[in-house]
Amino acid sequence: MITLTDQPFDPGDLLSAFCAGRIEVGAIASFTGLARAEAGATTTLELEAYPGFTEAEIGKIAEQARARFAVDDLMICHRVGKIGPGEPVVFVATAARHRRAAFEACDFLMDYLKSKAPFWKKEHGPDGARWIEPRAEDHADISRWDKETPR
Repeated sequence: MITLTDQPFDPGDLLSAFCAGRIEVGAIASFTGLARAEAGATTTLELEAYPGFTEAEIGKIAEQARARFAVDDLMICHRVGKIGPGEPVVFVATAARHRRAAFEACDFLMDYLKSKAPFWKKEHGPDGARWIEPRAEDHADISRWDKETPR
C-alpha cells in the first residue's frame, strides 16, 4: 500500500495495522523518518508531489523491491504539505519470510524515496526558504543497489 497524505500520521498505529494477522512472514522491518529542526534553521519542511504521478513512480520501485527481495508485502506512507520538526515524514514497512530480505527491502525503498522519488522539498526558517536537493551521500546510498545482486 502506498499513501501520500497531508495529514499527520502515527507510525506506531501504521506498524500495528501492518503486523496484524501476519502468520506466514518471519520478519517485519520498518523505518520512520522525522523532520529535523536543523539547530533552529528549519521551522517547517514543505514537500510537494504530483498526485497520481508520484504514487505511480513509487509503485514502480515498490514492485522492484517485492521481486528483488521476495517481499510478501510492504507499506509506504509519505507526508506532503507542511511538516513541523519532530513530525513523521515517511514510514516504510516490509514483510518477508526472513529478516535480511525485510531489512534490505526497507533500506532499498528508503534510499529511493530519499534520492529519486518525485518530491520537491523546501525548508522554511528564520532566514527564509531554501530548496533541498539530495546530498552526495544519498546518491552514494542508492548507487550501491546497482552493484548488489538480488538474493
